Amino acid sequence: MKAQQLYFIEPHQVEIREQQLPPLQPDQVLVKSLYSAISAGTEMLVYRGQLPVAMSLDKSPTASQAQTINYPTQYGYACVGRIVEVGQGVGADWVGKVVFSFQPHASHYVGALDEIIPLPEGVDPKDAVFLANMETAVNLVHDGNPRLGERVVVLGQGIVGLLVSSVLAKFPLADLYAVESIDGRRTLAAQAGVQATFSPQAESEISALQEKLELNEVCGGADVVYELTGSPAALNLAVDLSAYSGRIVVGSWYGTKSAKINLGERFHRNRMTIVSSQVSTIAPELSGRWDKARRFCVAWDMIKKCHPAQFISHSLDFAKAGEAYRLLDNSPQDTTQIIFDYQD
Repeated sequence: MKAQQLYFIEPHQVEIREQQLPPLQPDQVLVKSLYSAISAGTEMLVYRGQLPVAMSLDKSPTASQAQTINYPTQYGYACVGRIVEVGQGVGADWVGKVVFSFQPHASHYVGALDEIIPLPEGVDPKDAVFLANMETAVNLVHDGNPRLGERVVVLGQGIVGLLVSSVLAKFPLADLYAVESIDGRRTLAAQAGVQATFSPQAESEISALQEKLELNEVCGGADVVYELTGSPAALNLAVDLSAYSGRIVVGSWYGTKSAKINLGERFHRNRMTIVSSQVSTIAPELSGRWDKARRFCVAWDMIKKCHPAQFISHSLDFAKAGEAYRLLDNSPQDTTQIIFDYQD
């Protein structure tokens, strides 16, 4: 059969192409998509042509595993659909099951049975499209290792920032604050459970945050700061807010962007640690006890508890893909999470 597939043709241009799908092989299934989510981080770097030329897309058990950054290309990694046909060796009881896949945006796709993840009972498909980002949030929380009674600040309340805030709100922290300039996202941060949100553009608000953190007191400052803005310049604010021996967890992927970071003054004297956090792997200190399957179980549990579909700002027909990317590119302040709806 034929499928509608989204391609990035060149920077700032996407196109939906009709492509013939290959026949089902043993242990494969045909999936009709219900929803897929756009990544406003990595995916927009692909859209804007801001990825390093020599860098491959993240390797994972997905349909985009072998791709490199050459146009035209497919990209995407958050698709929920229903199995409509199975290949030889796959039980007939799989037909009708709703599954998640790290699959580029497409109306239908053929996938290996061991590369799809059945939705747990009771999980709404619109919540399920957040699995990839929720796994990222779980990984970020693991890498920051927040402890009982600590102060935590999350810089950026895009979708990953909101999910991190949602997970951290379940922790017995002393304080949980967010920094975000967009009013709508500040409102969502409150829904996620942060105690207060501050604008990075207002000096008075950053001063108020520093007072909340008791920055000038003994043992003052944030124990953990998550940098999730997508802007490398935000690392300077992370340094300014960190406590002695504070942990700064960088979850943003900056692509080709860079910025000057002040590693003198407070950073040098206060033994801060900058941690690179990326979901493709598990931190070495955890890998003896944790694997991807265990982390997915936690991510599903957090999806059940946090109901991330509340953060969807736009649900658009797949045919309006170009409109979706233009909106994200030109008016990101008006969006939180855009999903494609493939249903008739």
